[in-house]
Amino acid sequence: MSLQSLHDRAALEARFRRDPALHLMELGDLDDLLWPHTSWFSVTPDGPVALLYAVGDIPTLLAFGGAAEASAVEDLARELLPVLPRRFFGHLTGDADKVLAEAYEVHRHGTLLRMSLTDPARAAAYPVAPWAPAPLGRADLPELLALFAAAYPGNWFDDRMLDTGQYLGARRDGRLVAVAGVHAWSAVQRVAVIGNVTTHPEVRRQGAAGACVAALCRRLAESADHIGLNVRADNPAAVDLYRRLGFAEVAAFTEATFTALPAGPTG
Repeated sequence: MSLQSLHDRAALEARFRRDPALHLMELGDLDDLLWPHTSWFSVTPDGPVALLYAVGDIPTLLAFGGAAEASAVEDLARELLPVLPRRFFGHLTGDADKVLAEAYEVHRHGTLLRMSLTDPARAAAYPVAPWAPAPLGRADLPELLALFAAAYPGNWFDDRMLDTGQYLGARRDGRLVAVAGVHAWSAVQRVAVIGNVTTHPEVRRQGAAGACVAALCRRLAESADHIGLNVRADNPAAVDLYRRLGFAEVAAFTEATFTALPAGPTG
């Protein structure tokens, strides 16, 4: 068993299409906008694939597999050890994070749930009044960054996603107070991953976030057959909101930052 670097987009797509809800991020990253920033690895012709995405402050590693692939994801993580950067952010299913702990200090941020929109009718019927979410663009970037600083510090945000037209914001008295956007979106692959759902502390629990997500789901339905999102497992209010919007759990995974351990003495 040896690590292989993969470069065939069609072959990668075929693997991920077997479980698109689990592999929404990977499918989205096959898009022309993101493909140049990706590296793909596997150890078997039909097994799990790891994605190393080199955008942001540090690279991001995704290694997802279904319940029956847990040991295969762990094997893949072990083979990745010689090629991984000294520091990276990871989303990993099963115990792959424990395998990487052989060579990395692991700072776990918690368990996340991948959820998939299985009942779009719920999002379609969800009330958005009085918030009237509207599209955001480049001109809104300073205000959006200010909202993130106040309500969601430390979030992962790629401002190129604004250019997709898939960010919606709600305003009160002309001021941006809530937003829902995408971490990945591809009209070619017809997939979307909702992210950066944020509400200003002054208007929380008033329906602004739900209105933005519901409106975004309706908008994304025009270009995506598979819509999903990630949410912290220890945030029951958010999980309940997404269930009411028609989302269902697909998988749980670990979110962590990995920093290489100091090399041992030689000689």
